[in-house]
Amino acid sequence: MKRKITLLFPLVFYVGCATHPMDPTITMTPPKYVEEMPSKTQDNIQNPGSLFTNGDNLFSDTKAKKVNDVVTVLITEQIKQSSQASKKLNEANTDAGGLLDASISGSAYFGGREEKLAKTGISLNLPSMNSNRTFQGSGSQQRNEQFQTTISARIVKILANGNYYIYGTREIYVDGQKQIIKISGVIRPEDISPDNTIDSKYIADAKIAYETEGDIKRYTEQNWFAKFWSAIVPW
Repeated sequence: MKRKITLLFPLVFYVGCATHPMDPTITMTPPKYVEEMPSKTQDNIQNPGSLFTNGDNLFSDTKAKKVNDVVTVLITEQIKQSSQASKKLNEANTDAGGLLDASISGSAYFGGREEKLAKTGISLNLPSMNSNRTFQGSGSQQRNEQFQTTISARIVKILANGNYYIYGTREIYVDGQKQIIKISGVIRPEDISPDNTIDSKYIADAKIAYETEGDIKRYTEQNWFAKFWSAIVPW
């Protein structure tokens, strides 16, 4: 028995080392709403094989209009920015200085007698002071970012004014790297094209997220301790 345990331990050790605990994974489990939604039953199919089965015809509207209907979002986000600023300050102060003379003279009475005080004082020759401060700075910034992709989203909620709140996500697992795209926002039914697509510029309160998981991200980002240390060090 001891020999079996001894042989099993190295096997478990090497198998555990074969996969990293932070390696990305992807699951093919359907979303929760798909599992909760009952299956549609098709009854009374009178003309199987016909182009007009179930009452559909060539002129029916194929645009998304009900909860859980799918609409295709064309993401074409482009950010261009160019800014330039300059600042120049110049301040000069001059003080000629001069002579400071303070003196006291007069008389005082002690025991009914007048005692005269001799002139006392202080005389200072203040030096002249000059100061001059100059500051000049300039900076420029240019930014050009572009993100294009296509993702399908579903109608999660139909608002009281008829607009749709949509949400969509897509996960791609390629050669150990995982790419995740998420989108959400509010759209108008009239902005959906006849081919059931909508441009991302028509999405109100749009939230678009794109991230990757895997070795490339792990080795190009700071670990949690480095981020924590950078946040608390004062220099």
